[in-house]
Amino acid sequence: MAGSTHASPTVDPGKPASSAERAYSPRLEAWRRFRRHRLAVASAVVLAIMIIAIALGPIIWPVPINDIDFSATLQGPSLAHPFGTDDLGQDLLARMLYGGRISLAVGLAAMAVAVSVGVVIGAIAGMSRGWVDAFLMWLTDLFLSLPALPLLLLIIYLFRDRLTATFGPEGGVFILVVVVIGGLRWMPVARLVRAQFLSLREKEFVEAARALGASPFRQVVRHILPNALGPVIVAGTIDVAAAIIAESTLSFLGLGFPPDIPTWGRLLFDAKDHLDIAPHWALFPGAAIFLAVLTINFIGDGLRDALDPRRVL
Repeated sequence: MAGSTHASPTVDPGKPASSAERAYSPRLEAWRRFRRHRLAVASAVVLAIMIIAIALGPIIWPVPINDIDFSATLQGPSLAHPFGTDDLGQDLLARMLYGGRISLAVGLAAMAVAVSVGVVIGAIAGMSRGWVDAFLMWLTDLFLSLPALPLLLLIIYLFRDRLTATFGPEGGVFILVVVVIGGLRWMPVARLVRAQFLSLREKEFVEAARALGASPFRQVVRHILPNALGPVIVAGTIDVAAAIIAESTLSFLGLGFPPDIPTWGRLLFDAKDHLDIAPHWALFPGAAIFLAVLTINFIGDGLRDALDPRRVL
């Protein structure tokens, strides 16, 4: 606190510095605060296990995802098929491990698009004055007012065939879904970054850099943006969860990936006509979506608390 005095500890140069004597590190302090958030830590462990299982899927369970066996259709969980089979006798565990890579990749890529666009627009608006800031915020409000799901469905319907013909059924749909979802999720990030920039640009360290002749670009990259990344990281985790849900919604409505590419949403779509006789077909992909979104949201809560020193854990 201001006005208080502290006696400097006597440090023996022959002994290693204790933790109290080490230089303060914001990153280490944020990590310590994050570790105290038990739900966030547990969620990070669960999500890491899911990612490892998905990444090593072909090694863990080397069963072809499109291997048809009509003698084993709609079977429940067993030793031969831990997650059961679908109406074609295809192994659901293998299809879920494969589809998880696509669902999580869509979430991460769409988050990268949304955060990149939002940071650029928010930074320009926050560092500008007058009509530039007003125009960018008008554009942000315009996109916020658009109905996201109908617009998403319309764009997918209009452009899916063209991109599929150019990049293939998987690559074309992946690019389109990522760009559209990311393009409809950047607005909250832009408003958040603008608010952070408007606050930070008046701080003493930024004024000092400006007085020393730092260019606006250097002020943003070296001084303002690093101090605004905390809320952006939290917003990014929310965007990952929202993108996974959006992709699952598209696939469930039949406008996402084709049937031979089993994303979690596509598995739910295929299972909707067999819920009475094969509930396991929808249970496992639905649980995977729920668990992935829940853990990502808890991680976002932990990051929010860890990166905001005003919060008491």
